[in-house]
Amino acid sequence: MQDPATYTDAFEREHGCTVDEWLMWLPGAAGDSPLSFDGAATARVRIGDGSLQLHWQALPQRQIAQVRLPRLRVSYRFDGVSEDARARFMQRFDLYMQRGGG
Repeated sequence: MQDPATYTDAFEREHGCTVDEWLMWLPGAAGDSPLSFDGAATARVRIGDGSLQLHWQALPQRQIAQVRLPRLRVSYRFDGVSEDARARFMQRFDLYMQRGGG
């Protein structure tokens, strides 16, 4: 999990999922924060008086030997959300989005 001090007001990440998986997981990751979709690849999460805008783009699959892994680049941009509120939201969001094998 990312160090809360590094949840800046804007950053990008690469997620190992398809767009369909991202869209399925996003409402749960947003939790009680209102979520709206602003377009085919953009969403907004209301956090108090501020918001988080998300924009995603599918990337070419990563191939390792015979294994192919989906990739999604996601841009995160907070507007009017305090550092503490960003950290609280992102810690929950990251925990929800965490996927493991086994």
